[in-house]
Amino acid sequence: MSAAGAQREVALFPLHAVLFPGGLLPLRIFEQRYMEMAKACLKDDAPFGVCLIRKGSEVGAPAQSEAVGCLARIAQWDMQQLGLLQVTARGERRFRVLGRRVEANGLAHAEIELLPEGADAAVPAQFGACTRLLQLVIEEYGSRLIEAPHRFESSSWVSARLAEVLPVPLAAKQKLMELDDSLERLEILHKFLTQHGLTAAR
Repeated sequence: MSAAGAQREVALFPLHAVLFPGGLLPLRIFEQRYMEMAKACLKDDAPFGVCLIRKGSEVGAPAQSEAVGCLARIAQWDMQQLGLLQVTARGERRFRVLGRRVEANGLAHAEIELLPEGADAAVPAQFGACTRLLQLVIEEYGSRLIEAPHRFESSSWVSARLAEVLPVPLAAKQKLMELDDSLERLEILHKFLTQHGLTAAR
């Protein structure tokens, strides 16, 4: 794995979604530029970059996206219908965009630097409701949303998975993803659960 700060170039996939390290992202790919990107990533076992769209659309003209995103690697793919690629990507490392260029077909490439993975810590007892709610979500939806191994003792893992599944605005999810401190992210999410009466989950 490349060290934090190491620079590299990746293809960008701007989306109305925020991907966290360790998260799963289902995609339906039909635009030619992203079909070609996916084929190249599969051929070279290479990741692509997922960034939240700030202005624009997922289709058509290249969108303006946030400067911090998450590398994604294709974990599963299927093409049951010609021209429609079904993909499940897995989040890896966070990155910051240093510069970008757009090819003639509209596919953006970015020079990026990898961000620190951030320190992890055990989930404090006062945030136990976060863990309990996440356990309920996994019991209900299983590995379709959150894959094993389940690391309920990890504040980094619990806070990332909760941020993915809770109905938090995308702009807020982006800020949560950008945080280096997993305990700070967990505290913010615990306040969200408290405000919405969800801390009594059993």
